[in-house]
Amino acid sequence: MFSSSMAVFQMKDDKFNSPSLSSKSQGGLSHTRLFIFRLILVAFLILTFLPCFARSVCNQVDHDSLLSFSSNLSSLNWSSSSASSIECCFWFGITCGDGGRVTRLWLPSFGLIGDISPSLTNLTYLTHLNLSHNSLNGALPSGFFSSLNRLQVLDLSYNRLRGQLPISENNSVIQTVDLSSNLFHGKFPSLLFQPAVVSGVLKSFNVSNNSFTGAIPISDFCINNSITTSSLTLLDLSFNQLGGEIPPGLAGCSKLQIFRAGYNNLSGLIPDDIYSIDSLELFSLPLNHLTGPIGDGIVRLANLKTLELYSNQLNGSIPVDIGKLSKLEELQVHINMLTGSLPTSLMKCTNLSTLNLRVNSLGGDLSDFNFSTLQRLTTLDLSNNLFTGELPSSLYSCKSLTAVRLAGNKLQGQILPDVLALQSLSFLSISNNSLTNITGAIRILMGIKSLTTLVLSKSFQNEPMPEYDGMLDTEGFQSLQVLALGGCQLTGQVPTWLANLKKLIVLDLSFNLFTGSIPGWLGSLPGLVYLDLSNNLISGEFPKELCGLPALTSGKANDHVDRRYLELPVFVMPTNASNQQYNQLSNLPPAIYLSNNSLSGYIPIEIGRLKSLHVLDLSRNNFSGSIPDQISNLTNLEKLDLSSNNLTGEIPASLKGLSFLSSFSVAFNDLQGPIPTGSQFDTFPATSFEGNPGLCGPAAVQRSCPQSASVIRRRSNRRLLIGLVFGICFGTGIVVVMLVIWILSKRRIIPRGDTDKIDSDAVSINSNIVAPEVEKDTSLVILFPNNTNDVKDLSIFEILKATDNFNQSNIVGCGGFGLVYKATLADGTKMAVKKLSGDMGLMEREFKAEVEALSTAQHENLVSLQGYCVHDGFRLLIYSYMENGSLDYWLHEKVDGASQLDWPTRLKIAQGASCGLAYMHRICEPHIVHRDIKSSNILLDEKFEAHVADFGLSRLILPYHTHVTTELVGTLGYIPPEYGQAWVATLRGDMYSFGVVMLELLTGKRPVEVFKPKMSRELVGWVQQMRSEGKQEQVFDPLLRGKGFEEEMLQVLDVACMCVNQNPFKRPTIKEVVDWLKNVGTTHQHQNKD
Repeated sequence: MFSSSMAVFQMKDDKFNSPSLSSKSQGGLSHTRLFIFRLILVAFLILTFLPCFARSVCNQVDHDSLLSFSSNLSSLNWSSSSASSIECCFWFGITCGDGGRVTRLWLPSFGLIGDISPSLTNLTYLTHLNLSHNSLNGALPSGFFSSLNRLQVLDLSYNRLRGQLPISENNSVIQTVDLSSNLFHGKFPSLLFQPAVVSGVLKSFNVSNNSFTGAIPISDFCINNSITTSSLTLLDLSFNQLGGEIPPGLAGCSKLQIFRAGYNNLSGLIPDDIYSIDSLELFSLPLNHLTGPIGDGIVRLANLKTLELYSNQLNGSIPVDIGKLSKLEELQVHINMLTGSLPTSLMKCTNLSTLNLRVNSLGGDLSDFNFSTLQRLTTLDLSNNLFTGELPSSLYSCKSLTAVRLAGNKLQGQILPDVLALQSLSFLSISNNSLTNITGAIRILMGIKSLTTLVLSKSFQNEPMPEYDGMLDTEGFQSLQVLALGGCQLTGQVPTWLANLKKLIVLDLSFNLFTGSIPGWLGSLPGLVYLDLSNNLISGEFPKELCGLPALTSGKANDHVDRRYLELPVFVMPTNASNQQYNQLSNLPPAIYLSNNSLSGYIPIEIGRLKSLHVLDLSRNNFSGSIPDQISNLTNLEKLDLSSNNLTGEIPASLKGLSFLSSFSVAFNDLQGPIPTGSQFDTFPATSFEGNPGLCGPAAVQRSCPQSASVIRRRSNRRLLIGLVFGICFGTGIVVVMLVIWILSKRRIIPRGDTDKIDSDAVSINSNIVAPEVEKDTSLVILFPNNTNDVKDLSIFEILKATDNFNQSNIVGCGGFGLVYKATLADGTKMAVKKLSGDMGLMEREFKAEVEALSTAQHENLVSLQGYCVHDGFRLLIYSYMENGSLDYWLHEKVDGASQLDWPTRLKIAQGASCGLAYMHRICEPHIVHRDIKSSNILLDEKFEAHVADFGLSRLILPYHTHVTTELVGTLGYIPPEYGQAWVATLRGDMYSFGVVMLELLTGKRPVEVFKPKMSRELVGWVQQMRSEGKQEQVFDPLLRGKGFEEEMLQVLDVACMCVNQNPFKRPTIKEVVDWLKNVGTTHQHQNKD
C-alpha cells in the first residue's frame, strides 16, 4: 500500500520538476512549494493508514480463542488455512475492529464439523456471528449469550446443535437471531432476548425446525406500551413441539411482517388481536389443531400476501369481505371443515396466484363465480367439495393457469372450446363429476400443447370412446405424460390415437366397457411404465409386443416425469384387485394391470424382459398353459396375481428368487405339484394357493405331496431285497429271539420303564423317513444341554400337541427359512418351533452335524437353539420363546407399538443386538455370517432385551472362507449393494443390514415403502440425502423428538450411516460398533471411516 503511495508521491515530484516550471525566475518559489506539498502528503498518508495498521494487529486473547475454536473442529478446511497466518485479522471470514478485536466471524457453508468451543465466548467484541449450514453439534457453551453481549447478528441455522438455550438477560443490541434447523429442545427461556425487544432493536427471530416445547412465548416478543414498542418483523416458530392455545398479545408486535407457527400442536381459536397487525404480509399456522372460524377481522390485514391455515379443524365460512385483502397472493386453507360458498368479494383479490380450498364442504354454483378478474392465478384447487353447476366459462380467462383440479364435486356440462385460451395449462383433473361429451372434450383438450396430466376418471358415463376420425388433432397431446379415463364405463376399443402419445408414462383405462384386443402398438410407447386396462371386456391374447415396453425393459422407468405436480393427487379410486389407492403420480409403481377381462392363450415367455416391472396382475381371465419360468427374471416384482385363470402345470420353483415379492396369488387355477418352499413363499397364506386340487405342500391346507414314482420303484426293489434277506434269516432270527426271551424270563431282569424309552437313534435321524416309532408319544426330540433349557426331554407328540398340529393360529413368525410356531407345553412352558422349509441342501448327517455345531453358540443376546428333530419329512428346530415378539412387530405392526418404545429402550435394543452379532462374528467358532439381519430377526424378551434369531441357518463359515454356493437369502431393504454384483456373503454385508436396523430404530420407518414416492421409498437413500442437505434432525421418529435424547440419536445416526456406506471396506467392524453404542451419551468422539 505504501509503495503505491510513494509512486503517487514520485509522480507529483516529477510534475513539479518539469521543464516548464524550472526557470530561474520561479526557482526559489518552486522549491518552497514542493517542500510544503511533500510535507502535507506525508502527513496525510500517516493519518490515513496508521489506524489500519493498528487494527491489523490481532488481539492476543482473540487470537488464542480462535485457535482454540478451530482446533476443536475435526474438519481442517478452515483451521489449516487460518493457522498459517500469524495475524488472525487476515484469516478468512474474520474482520477486526479497533485494537485488533475480532468483530465479525462469518463462516457459513464451510464444512465445519465439531462442537462450538467455550473459547468462542472470549470474543466479547463480536457483533456478527454466522456459522450456518455446517455440521456443528453439541450444546451452546454456558455464558454464550451473556458473554457475547455485543452481538447484533447471530446465525447458527442448519447445524446439529442441541440442548437447551443458555439463560441470559445481557444482550440488548441483537437485531437478528436465526437458530433454525437444529436440535434445541425444552421450553424457550423466558426473557432471553427481552432486553433487545425492550430496546426496540430485535427485528428477526427464527427458531423453526427444532424441538422446543411449551406455549408460544408471545409476551417475550410482543411489547407495545407507552415506553417501548417491539420492532420485530419476522417471528418463525414453525416445526417445533409447541402446544396449547395461542396466547393473546400478538398485537404488541405491531411491525410484524412474517409470522409462522405451523407444524406444531397448537389448539384453540385464532386470536383476534393478530388481525390488528396491519403490517403482516405472511400469516402461517398450518398442520395444527386449531378450531373455530377464520375471524372476519382478518380483512384488516391490508398488506397480507400469504395466508396458510391448511390442515386444521377450522369451520364456518370464508370471510365475506376477504376481497379487501387486495395484496393477497396465496390463499391455502385446504383440509378443514369450511362451509358456505365462494364469497364474491374474492374476485377483488386480483393478485391471487394460488387458491387452494380442497377437502372442505364448500358449495354453491361454481359458474356464478367470476374468475376472470384473477388474471395472475396459476394454481386452482377446489377438489373434494360440494360445488355444483357447469365448469365456469370465466375460468378460461385466467391465461396464467398451470394447474387446475376440480375433481370430486358435482359439476355438470361440457368442456368448451374456450379452454384453449389456457395454453400454459399443464395439469387438469376434473375426475368424479358428471360431465358429458368426452369426444368433444378430447378433441378440444388436444389443442392445449402444454398439457402433461389429464385426469377425467369417473366423469363421463356410458359414452363411446373417441376414435380417430379426422377431427382429432394428430399433433395433440404431444406433451401428455398421464392420461386417466378410468371408471367411465366407456364403450369401444382402445383408441389408435394413443399410439401418437410418445411421452405417455401413465395410462389408466380401467373400469370401462372396452372390447376387442390389446393393441400391440402399446408396446412401442417409449415411456409407458403404468398400464391399467383392468375391469373391461377385452379379449384375445397377451400381445408379445407389450413385453417390449422400452421403459420397463431398459430399467429407466419414471426418469422423465414432470415433477412439478408430483404431489397433486391424481387418482382417488381403486384400480386393482388389492384395492390399493394411488393418490399421487409419484406413488405409481411400474405396473401392468389386466385383471377381470376375457384374455386367453398362453402367458408369453417374453414377459421376462420387463425387468423394471413391480406389479403384474393378470387375474380373473382365461389364460391357459403353464406359468412361464421367465417370470423369475422380473427381479423387482412386488406383486404377482395370476388367480382365477385356467393355468396348468407346476408353480416354477424359480419364483423363489423373487426376493421382493410381497403379494402372490395363483388361486383358482388347475395347477399341480408341490408348492415351492423357502424364501418369500413361506410367508404367503394358504388363500394364495386355494382352488388348485392338484397342488400339494405345506401351504396347500394339509395336503402333503405324494412321493415320486422313482422313489416308489426304488422302495419296491428295496422291499424285494429285504424280503429275500428276511426269508433267509427268518429261521435264525426266530431261534435267537426265543433264546433271548428264555434267558430274560429266567433272570427276571426286565427293567421297569425301559419299554417306554427309545434310543434317540430309533427316531431315524439319518433318514428322511421317520421311523414308525416316531409316531409314538414316547419319541424324543434331541435336546442340547445349556443354561437356558429347563426342559429335559421332549417328544414329537408333545410338540404336535403344543402347536395344535402346527395350526396357523400358532404362527408367530416367518422368514426365508420357514415358519415359527409357538408351542405351549402341558406344564405351561413356552417354546418356539421353527419348521424349516425345503431340504436345506443337506443330507441328514450333515444337518445333524451343523445343527449340533449351532447349539454351541450360546450368548445372552442370541436366541439359543435348544434342540432339533426330523418329523414327517420336516426338520424342526427348538428355540427359546421370546415373549415380546420381534422388533419389526413393535415398530411397524402393533398398533401404538412404536409409541411404547422410547429412546432408551430402542438404544438398549441396538446395543444388545450388536453384542449378539459381535459374538457371531468374532467369538463363535467357526464364525457365523448371518446373511439376513433385519428387524423381524431381532426378538425381544419380557424385559425388551434384544436377541438375534435365525443365525447360522444359511451356512456355517470358517474365517475368510465366505464364498456362498447356495442362494443368498436376503430381505428387501436390508441387502447390501455389493450382493447384487457377487453372490458372496460377508461380515461387512451383515454390518450393512444392521445399519438399516439402526435406521429403523431412529426413524420408525420401514427399510422400503414400496408404494411411497421414488425419492423417499428407500430408507437408506432418504436418510443419506437428508443428511447431505443438513436436515438429519428431520429423519427422527416424531415419537422421539423433543424428549431430550437428540444428542444420543445423532450419535447413533452417525454409526448407522457408517454401517450403510456403499463401500463395504469403509464400514466399521462389529467390535467398533459395539464400543460406539456403549459410549452413546457419554462421548461424541469416534473415528469416522468416511
